[in-house]
Amino acid sequence: MTNETRKPGDLLVRAGAAVFVLGALGTLATVAPLFLGSDPLPTAAYLVSMLMGVGFALALAGLLRSARAQSRQATASGSGA
Repeated sequence: MTNETRKPGDLLVRAGAAVFVLGALGTLATVAPLFLGSDPLPTAAYLVSMLMGVGFALALAGLLRSARAQSRQATASGSGA
């Protein structure tokens, strides 16, 4: 993807997706000992699982930024209501 085709918010959406996946992996790692009957992981592992929410928020912020930019562009071109 070149800079000319990159839209506002694209980077936030990509970063949010990556952070969400990292949090999802952390969640799987923290839930696995419950099913396997082993000792629970330390608190840090549970904190990593909270990254799912952070990633979701980042991606949502990127989508809102993209929608706002698209709305501004439509208004500036005269096709807005």
